[in-house]
Amino acid sequence: MYRKTIVKKFGFLGKDFLSEFEYNVLIKNVAAKDEILREGQRNRFVPILSKGSLKVFSLNDGNEFIHYYIRPSESCSMTFSSIFSNYISSIYSVAVKDSQLILIPVEILHQWLVKYPEINKVFYLEYKNRLSDIVSKVNNAMYYKLDKRIFNFIKDQVQTNQGNPIRITHQEIANNLGTSREVVSRILKNLEKDGDILKTKNGIIYFEKNNDW
Repeated sequence: MYRKTIVKKFGFLGKDFLSEFEYNVLIKNVAAKDEILREGQRNRFVPILSKGSLKVFSLNDGNEFIHYYIRPSESCSMTFSSIFSNYISSIYSVAVKDSQLILIPVEILHQWLVKYPEINKVFYLEYKNRLSDIVSKVNNAMYYKLDKRIFNFIKDQVQTNQGNPIRITHQEIANNLGTSREVVSRILKNLEKDGDILKTKNGIIYFEKNNDW
Protein backbone atom coordinates (compact mmCIF):
# COMPACT_ATOMS: atom_id res chain seq x y z
CA MET A 1 0.00 0.00 0.00
CA TYR A 2 2.63 2.56 1.02
CA ARG A 3 4.71 1.95 -2.12
CA LYS A 4 1.77 2.94 -4.31
CA THR A 5 1.44 6.15 -2.28
CA ILE A 6 5.15 6.92 -2.69
CA VAL A 7 5.06 6.42 -6.45
CA LYS A 8 1.83 8.41 -6.81
CA LYS A 9 3.18 11.38 -4.86
CA PHE A 10 6.88 11.41 -5.77
CA GLY A 11 7.17 9.33 -8.95
CA PHE A 12 7.82 12.44 -11.06
CA LEU A 13 11.20 12.80 -9.30
CA GLY A 14 12.52 9.57 -10.83
CA LYS A 15 13.59 6.08 -9.77
CA ASP A 16 16.78 7.18 -7.98
CA PHE A 17 14.80 9.48 -5.71
CA LEU A 18 12.17 6.82 -5.05
CA SER A 19 14.89 4.38 -3.95
CA GLU A 20 16.45 7.03 -1.72
CA PHE A 21 13.03 7.92 -0.35
CA GLU A 22 12.10 4.36 0.58
CA TYR A 23 15.49 3.81 2.20
CA ASN A 24 15.16 6.84 4.52
CA VAL A 25 11.50 6.88 5.56
CA LEU A 26 9.77 4.93 8.31
CA ILE A 27 6.44 3.14 8.03
CA LYS A 28 4.14 3.28 11.06
CA ASN A 29 0.76 1.62 11.60
CA VAL A 30 -1.60 3.29 14.07
CA ALA A 31 -4.95 2.19 15.46
CA ALA A 32 -8.14 4.24 15.38
CA LYS A 33 -8.15 7.00 18.05
CA ASP A 34 -4.37 6.78 18.59
CA GLU A 35 -2.75 10.16 19.14
CA ILE A 36 -0.06 10.83 16.56
CA LEU A 37 0.98 14.36 17.49
CA ARG A 38 0.14 16.79 20.25
CA GLU A 39 0.53 20.52 20.79
CA GLY A 40 3.98 21.40 22.15
CA GLN A 41 5.56 18.18 20.90
CA ARG A 42 8.76 18.47 18.88
CA ASN A 43 8.27 17.39 15.28
CA ARG A 44 10.85 14.86 14.20
CA PHE A 45 8.95 13.63 11.14
CA VAL A 46 6.66 14.95 8.42
CA PRO A 47 3.90 12.38 7.86
CA ILE A 48 2.25 11.26 4.64
CA LEU A 49 -0.84 9.11 4.97
CA SER A 50 -0.84 5.93 2.90
CA LYS A 51 -4.16 4.58 4.20
CA GLY A 52 -6.82 5.49 6.76
CA SER A 53 -7.79 8.98 7.94
CA LEU A 54 -6.35 11.55 10.36
CA LYS A 55 -7.98 14.44 12.19
CA VAL A 56 -5.96 17.62 12.77
CA PHE A 57 -7.27 19.98 15.43
CA SER A 58 -6.54 22.44 18.24
CA LEU A 59 -7.95 22.49 21.76
CA ASN A 60 -9.58 25.54 23.34
CA ASP A 61 -10.76 25.09 26.94
CA GLY A 62 -11.02 21.38 26.26
CA ASN A 63 -13.09 21.84 23.10
CA GLU A 64 -11.82 20.64 19.75
CA PHE A 65 -11.44 23.04 16.83
CA ILE A 66 -11.07 20.95 13.68
CA HIS A 67 -8.64 22.33 11.12
CA TYR A 68 -8.93 19.58 8.51
CA TYR A 69 -8.87 15.86 7.85
CA ILE A 70 -6.00 14.12 6.10
CA ARG A 71 -6.90 11.54 3.47
CA PRO A 72 -4.68 8.88 1.82
CA SER A 73 -1.73 10.31 -0.15
CA GLU A 74 -2.02 13.63 1.74
CA SER A 75 0.32 15.23 4.26
CA CYS A 76 -0.07 17.68 7.14
CA SER A 77 0.83 21.16 5.95
CA MET A 78 0.95 22.56 9.51
CA THR A 79 3.53 19.94 10.50
CA PHE A 80 5.54 20.69 7.36
CA SER A 81 5.52 24.44 8.09
CA SER A 82 6.90 23.85 11.61
CA ILE A 83 10.18 22.47 10.28
CA PHE A 84 11.12 25.98 9.10
CA SER A 85 10.81 27.52 12.54
CA ASN A 86 11.04 25.84 15.94
CA TYR A 87 9.89 22.30 15.05
CA ILE A 88 7.25 22.53 17.79
CA SER A 89 3.76 21.33 16.93
CA SER A 90 0.88 23.78 17.28
CA ILE A 91 -1.78 21.13 16.60
CA TYR A 92 -3.05 17.72 17.66
CA SER A 93 -3.40 14.83 15.25
CA VAL A 94 -5.41 11.66 15.92
CA ALA A 95 -6.19 8.64 13.74
CA VAL A 96 -9.87 8.52 12.85
CA LYS A 97 -9.56 4.89 11.75
CA ASP A 98 -6.78 2.31 11.54
CA SER A 99 -4.13 4.06 9.46
CA GLN A 100 -0.65 3.75 8.00
CA LEU A 101 1.85 6.62 7.94
CA ILE A 102 4.97 7.25 5.91
CA LEU A 103 7.26 9.28 8.17
CA ILE A 104 9.94 11.49 6.59
CA PRO A 105 12.70 12.50 9.07
CA VAL A 106 12.85 16.30 9.08
CA GLU A 107 16.65 16.40 8.68
CA ILE A 108 16.34 14.25 5.55
CA LEU A 109 13.52 16.39 4.19
CA HIS A 110 15.64 19.53 4.61
CA GLN A 111 18.33 17.87 2.50
CA TRP A 112 15.85 16.85 -0.18
CA LEU A 113 14.40 20.36 -0.42
CA VAL A 114 17.86 21.51 -1.55
CA LYS A 115 18.89 18.42 -3.53
CA TYR A 116 15.51 17.95 -5.24
CA PRO A 117 13.89 21.42 -5.34
CA GLU A 118 10.95 20.09 -7.38
CA ILE A 119 9.79 18.28 -4.24
CA ASN A 120 8.45 21.66 -3.15
CA LYS A 121 5.61 21.16 -5.66
CA VAL A 122 4.26 18.35 -3.49
CA PHE A 123 3.98 20.53 -0.41
CA TYR A 124 2.73 23.61 -2.29
CA LEU A 125 -0.14 21.43 -3.48
CA GLU A 126 -0.81 20.40 0.13
CA TYR A 127 -1.12 24.08 1.11
CA LYS A 128 -3.49 24.65 -1.81
CA ASN A 129 -5.68 21.73 -0.72
CA ARG A 130 -5.72 22.85 2.90
CA LEU A 131 -6.65 26.39 1.86
CA SER A 132 -9.52 24.98 -0.21
CA ASP A 133 -10.69 23.01 2.84
CA ILE A 134 -10.67 26.15 4.99
CA VAL A 135 -12.48 28.25 2.37
CA SER A 136 -15.13 25.54 2.00
CA LYS A 137 -15.54 25.41 5.78
CA VAL A 138 -15.93 29.19 6.04
CA ASN A 139 -18.43 29.29 3.17
CA ASN A 140 -20.39 26.47 4.76
CA ALA A 141 -20.57 28.36 8.05
CA MET A 142 -21.53 31.67 6.42
CA TYR A 143 -24.13 30.61 3.90
CA TYR A 144 -25.82 27.47 5.23
CA LYS A 145 -28.13 26.87 8.16
CA LEU A 146 -27.00 24.39 10.78
CA ASP A 147 -29.12 21.50 9.44
CA LYS A 148 -27.43 21.79 6.04
CA ARG A 149 -24.01 22.10 7.68
CA ILE A 150 -24.60 18.93 9.71
CA PHE A 151 -25.81 17.08 6.63
CA ASN A 152 -22.73 18.25 4.66
CA PHE A 153 -20.46 17.25 7.53
CA ILE A 154 -21.88 13.72 7.57
CA LYS A 155 -21.50 13.51 3.79
CA ASP A 156 -17.86 14.67 4.01
CA GLN A 157 -17.14 12.11 6.73
CA VAL A 158 -18.52 9.31 4.56
CA GLN A 159 -16.32 10.43 1.65
CA THR A 160 -13.23 11.09 3.75
CA ASN A 161 -13.36 7.86 5.72
CA GLN A 162 -14.68 5.78 2.82
CA GLY A 163 -17.36 4.17 4.93
CA ASN A 164 -21.12 4.26 5.24
CA PRO A 165 -22.33 4.11 7.98
CA ILE A 166 -19.89 6.30 9.90
CA ARG A 167 -19.25 5.89 13.62
CA ILE A 168 -19.38 9.33 15.18
CA THR A 169 -21.02 10.67 18.32
CA HIS A 170 -23.38 13.62 18.53
CA GLN A 171 -20.79 15.38 20.69
CA GLU A 172 -18.08 14.93 18.04
CA ILE A 173 -20.35 16.50 15.43
CA ALA A 174 -21.10 19.35 17.83
CA ASN A 175 -17.38 19.92 18.45
CA ASN A 176 -16.70 20.07 14.72
CA LEU A 177 -19.44 22.59 14.02
CA GLY A 178 -19.23 24.75 17.14
CA THR A 179 -22.65 23.94 18.55
CA SER A 180 -24.15 21.84 21.36
CA ARG A 181 -24.83 18.12 21.50
CA GLU A 182 -28.51 18.77 22.21
CA VAL A 183 -28.91 20.84 19.05
CA VAL A 184 -27.13 18.21 16.97
CA SER A 185 -29.36 15.46 18.38
CA ARG A 186 -32.49 17.43 17.48
CA ILE A 187 -31.33 18.14 13.92
CA LEU A 188 -30.23 14.52 13.36
CA LYS A 189 -33.69 13.42 14.43
CA ASN A 190 -35.22 15.75 11.82
CA LEU A 191 -32.80 14.58 9.12
CA GLU A 192 -33.72 10.99 9.88
CA LYS A 193 -37.42 11.85 9.74
CA ASP A 194 -36.88 13.44 6.30
CA GLY A 195 -35.08 10.32 5.05
CA ASP A 196 -31.66 11.95 4.66
CA ILE A 197 -29.91 9.72 7.21
CA LEU A 198 -30.59 6.64 9.30
CA LYS A 199 -29.21 6.16 12.80
CA THR A 200 -28.31 2.52 13.53
CA LYS A 201 -26.28 0.66 16.15
CA ASN A 202 -23.41 0.58 13.62
CA GLY A 203 -23.42 4.35 13.06
CA ILE A 204 -25.10 6.96 10.89
CA ILE A 205 -26.04 5.93 7.35
CA TYR A 206 -25.98 8.74 4.80
CA PHE A 207 -28.31 8.65 1.79
CA GLU A 208 -27.23 10.31 -1.45
CA LYS A 209 -30.16 12.43 -2.54
CA ASN A 210 -30.79 15.53 -4.57
CA ASN A 211 -31.76 17.65 -1.60
CA ASP A 212 -33.50 20.96 -2.18
CA TRP A 213 -32.20 22.97 0.76
